[in-house]
Amino acid sequence: MGLPLSSASALVPDDFVARLAERAGEAEQLRRLPDDTVAEVRDSELLGLLAPKRFGGRQACFPEVLEPVQRMALGCASSSWTIGFFVLHNWLLSLFDEQAQVEVFAAGPALAPAPLAPTGFGEKVSGGIKLSGKWSWATGIMHADWVMVCALCGSGDDMFPGLIIVPVDEVTVDDVWHTLGMRATGSNDVTVNEVFVPAHRIVPLSDLYNGTSAGATLHDAPLYRWPVVPALALTAAMPILGSAQLVVKAFAERLETRVLAYSGARQKEQPATQIRLADARIRLQALQGLVTDIAGTIESIVAEGGVVQRKLRARARATAAHVVNESLCVINNLMVASGASANFLANPLQRARRDAEMGAGHVIFDQDTARELYGALEIGLKISPIAMV
Repeated sequence: MGLPLSSASALVPDDFVARLAERAGEAEQLRRLPDDTVAEVRDSELLGLLAPKRFGGRQACFPEVLEPVQRMALGCASSSWTIGFFVLHNWLLSLFDEQAQVEVFAAGPALAPAPLAPTGFGEKVSGGIKLSGKWSWATGIMHADWVMVCALCGSGDDMFPGLIIVPVDEVTVDDVWHTLGMRATGSNDVTVNEVFVPAHRIVPLSDLYNGTSAGATLHDAPLYRWPVVPALALTAAMPILGSAQLVVKAFAERLETRVLAYSGARQKEQPATQIRLADARIRLQALQGLVTDIAGTIESIVAEGGVVQRKLRARARATAAHVVNESLCVINNLMVASGASANFLANPLQRARRDAEMGAGHVIFDQDTARELYGALEIGLKISPIAMV
């Protein structure tokens, strides 16, 4: 099961997935990726999958990133989430002004966290802004080269939310990441205090939402005309979908030897167990189809030079939220039937469940909001101009 295999799938070979699984416990204890994992990622072509060829990247079609991120979750969802965002954020860096890209890609694809909530402010000064603020959820910050943050820039009628690139040595990291799940993502807070940022390292958030930023035409590839919310939502959904795939696979393997306490019956011979397994497999197949469909639809539009309208962008976000929440249902339905032993810390099933639950808490997967936005646009109602679509 999985997205149709592409050339990108070779960037996440089975032995790499196995090493992620072996390091999963260590990664949880460290609350960041192990150094060996970071070294492997830096040395691989995976990091540059969505980066421009001009700067040493692969410049693939956007849907090609989804299957590798999902595959990594078969080893460790936390690692998949972090590495997947590192890959995605090289794409985000590719949407900035050419001068900014020359700077950040000077040594090739970069490690760049991107806490996107606009919780900072950029005061307009000559040649750029003076940036201050505090941001949460900086996934991968312990390994960063650069950091992207979102802030309200300018003043009065000229104020706009913008995405801003800052060198990592100009931010302060606050160690707050003590969580139940996704521990290895190291998603600590970052603080910036009156740091000057030149104008070329700022891009309006509206341009990212619409797929019309400076980088959209710079490299002459449909990849850079993808709108940011569908790209973020679909990529972030893959570790959760991959976790569900891992739990289904492990559940089926456990049935070969598991005997139910107090009855002595083999669990695999119980009709209720067979029903749960079949239900899980069918639901995952359906979810996989939804991902393939929406990603293919958007890719076709950008490949033909079109602009992805808000209604389709909202549908993509609602689809990703549905995939994540249904994946959680699959995981929980099988964990209930796996017995108490599945919750020992040495069992990867419990880690997959905790990571999936934590990842599902991302704001972009709020089903009520995602469906409300999509439903409103479906019937022609207006939504906020800054709504996350």
